[in-house]
Amino acid sequence: MKDDKALRDLLRSLLDWDNAHIRFDDAVKDFPRELRGIRPDGGPHSPWELLEHLRIALADILEFSRDAAHVSPEFPSGYWPSTSAPPTETAWDESAEAYRASLREFGELAADSSIDLFATIPHGTGQTVLREILLAADHNAYHVGQLMMVRRILGA
Repeated sequence: MKDDKALRDLLRSLLDWDNAHIRFDDAVKDFPRELRGIRPDGGPHSPWELLEHLRIALADILEFSRDAAHVSPEFPSGYWPSTSAPPTETAWDESAEAYRASLREFGELAADSSIDLFATIPHGTGQTVLREILLAADHNAYHVGQLMMVRRILGA
């Protein structure tokens, strides 16, 4: 059905679109290493903390949406890294790539016409796949915006 495909295409785009928000790759592109672990004056989160939070939360929402055996992290501590700076030289890039992979997989989930977007997720408490996609898109937009704001405050 044409309307179903249009909805699914829109949902895929919504997960990381730039119509009203900055895209993830634009927020993390060429982010200076020396600023990744710095919290701006008065700010609660460093760029690393925001990146890791984005990765952890998106992976959790995705896995909840498709896997009844998935166990979510403890809230709220399990959704944030334990350090304000990347723990290794490669951690930033690994986290960004893991986020992108979850984003792609969420897009594939949205596009899968065998999945009823409006059906209640059997292992949930009333959630639907549509609700989880919208939740992910909203959460992504909020925190990618924060990441961009922190980047600008830090002068990057």
